[in-house]
Amino acid sequence: MTAIDATNHQAEVRRRIAGRATEHASKRHPVTPGGDTARQAGTAAFSLSAMVLNNADNRRESLNPRRKPDWIRARMPGGDGFTALKSIVDQHRLHTVCQEASCPNMGECWSRGTATIMILGDTCTRACGFCDVKTGRPQPPDGEEPRRVAESLALMKLKHVVITCVDRDDLPDGGAAHWAETINLCRELCPEMSVEALIGDHKGDYNALEVIIDARPAILAHNMETVRRMHPAVRPQAKYDRSLEVLKHIKGSGLVTKTSIMVGIGERDEEVIELMDDVRRIADVDILTIGQYLQPTRNHLPIDRWVTPAQFEQLREEGLTRGFKIVQSGPLVRSSYHADEQAKMLTK
Repeated sequence: MTAIDATNHQAEVRRRIAGRATEHASKRHPVTPGGDTARQAGTAAFSLSAMVLNNADNRRESLNPRRKPDWIRARMPGGDGFTALKSIVDQHRLHTVCQEASCPNMGECWSRGTATIMILGDTCTRACGFCDVKTGRPQPPDGEEPRRVAESLALMKLKHVVITCVDRDDLPDGGAAHWAETINLCRELCPEMSVEALIGDHKGDYNALEVIIDARPAILAHNMETVRRMHPAVRPQAKYDRSLEVLKHIKGSGLVTKTSIMVGIGERDEEVIELMDDVRRIADVDILTIGQYLQPTRNHLPIDRWVTPAQFEQLREEGLTRGFKIVQSGPLVRSSYHADEQAKMLTK
């Protein structure tokens, strides 16, 4: 037998031994091909069986989408005002939260000639359970964006504008310098227009916040979004108390402050009242807006309940009782909804 034949013979013996061992083991511990996905790992804390799509038979199942009630009706986009504003947005390569976050009020607001501009790109570094803005690794900030935004707003000839942004945790200052430049250029090119800035928490970095505060927007907003208990699911990379401290810091600078929350995502009524008390007691916020959560896609948190117009009115009254100067509460209310009217009431 040659050396090559000997080597081949030894390899064949090893294969046979391995085959017998595998057969023996499978008889003692049968394994489902591909792994046993149904094996138990202890008692389950809760079941997601009702939310699993069934592809095993002919039954048609889904994630139980909630049918919208009659009072959830958004205006369809259209009209001369909508077309004119869309043309400006497209021409100047602007991002709007109206489009990126699938806002139900886009048709109404754009027809009125108002929009919420989103700066620092269209990709967020966070992954909130409610938000339709895409998540990923964003591009570096566009240095021309602040001037492009200001020039486009000059063409729109607005009295008030809301500017917001994606979270940019990838930047050392969270985009604060970019924010300040945008606000300052808007003031320079649109002297008759007031600016409302809706910012993230900047991880509680007060130095970054001061850069934006020094630009002196007419209103500086930061959204609480939901009650304390729901934060881990709704805003996993944010903190309830940190957001309160951000609002407190803004209020201490002498600016008009604003925050927004959504309901119908799993909170309880008493928790909403507790949030109102926290926001007033700790941060002395001026404006509160409350709206219905609408699930953007099946990949987002499901709707827990539909809050009725009567319940929204009760929440508005509760907020006013607690000292908010303005409370806007309704099924389709969003942070920037009718912001121009709010600004007219509280700013000079």
